[in-house]
Amino acid sequence: MSITKNSTLITKNRFILLGLTDIPYQQALCVLILLIIYIITLSGNVILVIVVRMNTHLQTPMYFFLKNLSIVDIGFSSTIVPKLLLITVALDRSISLLECALQMYFHLALGGTESILLAVMAYDRFAAICRPLQYNTVMNQRFCIYMAAGCWTVGFANSIIHVALTFKLPFCRSHHLDHYFCEEPPFFKISCQDTWLNEVVMYIAASILGIFCLFLTLVSYAQIIRTIINIRSTHGRRKAFSTCASHLTVVSLFYGTILFIYLGPGITYFTEANKSVSMIYTVVTPMINPIIYSIRNKEIKETIRKKLANLYVKTVEEFP
Repeated sequence: MSITKNSTLITKNRFILLGLTDIPYQQALCVLILLIIYIITLSGNVILVIVVRMNTHLQTPMYFFLKNLSIVDIGFSSTIVPKLLLITVALDRSISLLECALQMYFHLALGGTESILLAVMAYDRFAAICRPLQYNTVMNQRFCIYMAAGCWTVGFANSIIHVALTFKLPFCRSHHLDHYFCEEPPFFKISCQDTWLNEVVMYIAASILGIFCLFLTLVSYAQIIRTIINIRSTHGRRKAFSTCASHLTVVSLFYGTILFIYLGPGITYFTEANKSVSMIYTVVTPMINPIIYSIRNKEIKETIRKKLANLYVKTVEEFP
């Protein structure tokens, strides 16, 4: 069998991903930076989950949803980064059809879950600031669990539709994906079939999970800002703004990049700009989320400080 036939057989049920670079010294630099980002992402989000769980004062709806966000970010980053690190340094940059489908499924599922979760967190802040007297009644434990479960269910159910439609397409043009991971738009480029149905479904999902959730978030914060302006106390106004600032930062970065990818003009062609933006919301945003919330949150910083102090005291007592 010839080399050409062998190559065809190998790539028939596999896709070739694009590494970050082919230049050796740049590969080492990219892998180092990506590895550091991934370690910070895992560490930051895991610490946040542990701190919220350990501190009884943080057993509130806001921290409950924040813990869910951290779990989403851990999965979101872990779905993409390890494989990206591997294909950047490996000679074999191929990925099996099953592995690619699973990567796309969890990427879309976790992305959709985070999109809805951010809107729910905005509503939680609206209820806390604009309806403080009814807050504990409205945001009770059962309601919070139902809301969180709804976010996860809708995100994962939505992903099944997209993955099923994507991998029903015939890929006869090429098996080389011009991207760093398995995402929907690059598959439209290599399909020899009209992808209008896939694009329509993707636009609808992006509109509901992206634009609609963003709209709900903006409406919530419009009400929050109006309420904050009416606060007479300067200290109270500053504290309210500080509480919401971290969430607004996350919302702007996440929704901005997501909508650019799935509703932008480059959906069919998937340019270099699209690939760069994809890296932001899949790699950078999950790292930034826990940093933003931790830096701007006194309760979390105080809990971490106390736990480290206790750990230091125990270490000194055991090893004098």
